[in-house]
Order: sequence, then structure tokens, then C-alpha cells
Amino acid sequence: MTDPQAPAPTPAPPYASRTPVHEQHLDGFGTVRVLPLDPAADAAVVHGWVSEERAAFWGMNGLTVQQVADVYAHMGTLDTHHAFLVVRDAEPVALFQTYDPAADRVSECYDTEPGDIGVHLLLAPAGTGGARPGWTAALSGALMAYVLLGLDRTRIVVDPDVDNDKAIARFLKQGFTAGPRVVLPEVDLPDVYLPEKKAQLAFLRREVAFAG
Repeated sequence: MTDPQAPAPTPAPPYASRTPVHEQHLDGFGTVRVLPLDPAADAAVVHGWVSEERAAFWGMNGLTVQQVADVYAHMGTLDTHHAFLVVRDAEPVALFQTYDPAADRVSECYDTEPGDIGVHLLLAPAGTGGARPGWTAALSGALMAYVLLGLDRTRIVVDPDVDNDKAIARFLKQGFTAGPRVVLPEVDLPDVYLPEKKAQLAFLRREVAFAG
């Protein structure tokens, strides 16, 4: 018989039941967990982020929640491209994607090397607290640890839009070296369409990110 006086069980924190591919505690910041994206469960959160004007460079403005879910469901069938929801403690804070540059259109614009990995990062809005000094650097450090150390890759490549000054400045501040400005060709396939994109390539080697 249930004791009516017994306290109700404490609900598990959001996302606690999901197994991360990377988990790292950062003093003064919290615990960062990198979770494989669940297209159905995470579509509403991701849709809210990609629909904002600031996320126009992500290329998903105007999509419905279901269309966002469909995009990531398709990505989930690929061996070369992967999507993750990044959670700090119990709060979703970023959409993170990794890909094999040799299997991506970016390979037509630079000489790929063994050990290269491409990444895309979309941060959640800052919220009511406003700007968070050092916050992005801390989060990015955990993600670079996952990619360069956890996945044993030797170089990260990023390809922000040439007009996305904020993202370019952020990468350079994090130690990336600017590469060439390129035009990523249009991709028009039955399951995916990507318009032509003018991009600023930038690179970060493992020995630079984790010197010493």
C-alpha cells in the first residue's frame, strides 16, 4: 500500500536518461553533456533556435518543426554527418554538428587531410541574463575536447558565411587560423538541398588547441 504521507519521488533532471557521447565538468561553469540529437524529441527546441533572425546563417529560417525533425532524421541515416544537442547541467545550450569534410561539399574548396573533421555550432540565445563573459569559450573548449581528443582528430575545419562576422571573430579568438574565402557549391539531391554559400574557412590543429 502506498503511504499517502510519503514524499513524492524527485523527478529526474531533463535529459538525464540519455547517454552522452561526451561528458565534462568545468569548474565554475557546470557539466557539459553532448547528446546524440533525437530528431523527434529535440525538434521543438532546435526549431526555436534556428527560426530566430540571428540564426539566418544556419539556413533553416521558415521551416516548420516537422521539417526540422525531418532534416535531422535524414542526417541520422548518414555515417559521415552527425548532430548533437549540447546540455549544460539540465539546460539545452547548443546545437552541434560534426561531419567528414571528405564527404562534404567543402572538400571541393580545400585540400583535406587525414584526421580532419568539420563542425557547425549554433548557440542557444543568451536569455534574460544577457551576455555571459567567458561562457562561449568554456562551452567551446568542452566541444573541442570531444572532437580533437575524444574522437582523436587532428584538425577542425569550419566554414561560416563570409558575412557572419560574429562567428568568424569567435573562431579566430578561439585559436583558429583563417583560411581562404571560398564558394561552396550548390547541392541539389532528392533528400537534401543546400544553396551556394560564400564561406570563410578556418582551421584549428590539435596541438594548438591543447598545447603542452
